[in-house]
Amino acid sequence: MMELFPDAASAHAASIDQVVDIVHWLMAILFVGWGAFFIYVLFRFRQGRNPKADYTGVTSKTSTWLEIGVAVAEAVLLIGFSIPLWADRVAEFPPEKDSTVVRVVAQQFAWNVWYAGADGVFGEQDVSLVDEETNPIGLDRDGYGADDITTINQLHLPVDKPAIIHTTSKDVIHSLNLPHMRVKQDVIPGLSIPVWFEPTITTAQMRKNKEEPEFVYEIACAQLCGNSHYSMRGFVTVETQEEFDAWLAEEASYLVEDEDDWGM
Repeated sequence: MMELFPDAASAHAASIDQVVDIVHWLMAILFVGWGAFFIYVLFRFRQGRNPKADYTGVTSKTSTWLEIGVAVAEAVLLIGFSIPLWADRVAEFPPEKDSTVVRVVAQQFAWNVWYAGADGVFGEQDVSLVDEETNPIGLDRDGYGADDITTINQLHLPVDKPAIIHTTSKDVIHSLNLPHMRVKQDVIPGLSIPVWFEPTITTAQMRKNKEEPEFVYEIACAQLCGNSHYSMRGFVTVETQEEFDAWLAEEASYLVEDEDDWGM
């Protein structure tokens, strides 16, 4: 059976799906209604029935009232549903101290994921330190950056906890798209744009629900960004807080092993 939407896996997904459903029902009604009206007009005002032009035309107000009804429906959709949903997602961010805060740096054609280390403070970036193989975001490992954790195309998040993702780009415009989370945010070079959501289903639970042992949440780029745009694919692992903490600890242990490479 074809799925209309990917399985919802975030707290706000149901609200997004509701608005999308309403929009599609409205468009379906308009399509059928205006299509039927067009066919009616073709027959009602055909040349055989109106051999002589009538310059007065139709005086009925039916079409005017129909247009007013459509405008009212669209206003209700915009003011009653879309604007409150947008305001809830943009104007009311959860406190960072109660959230998982991540920075995602996009580039052709990868997602660089960046976590603050045990000190909870992100390090500095220096363009002169950029190395596409070992340090693609130009992280300064001196000071606060010494314990920061970076990955490529791998975003880990704990379940049932708000995640705040600060997005930016190294080169062109990208778009962070997490279909199962109902998240899509344009990523603009020169700007840091935050987006937040709360994962509600772990990767393991989704695999069980779908009976797909290899299932993974995906990160896609929803903005054409170059000739290898199709390959800009990342993955999200949603896990329990304990599993997330264990993953962070494991990643931190690799930093200790690599200290000599940073001249520490």
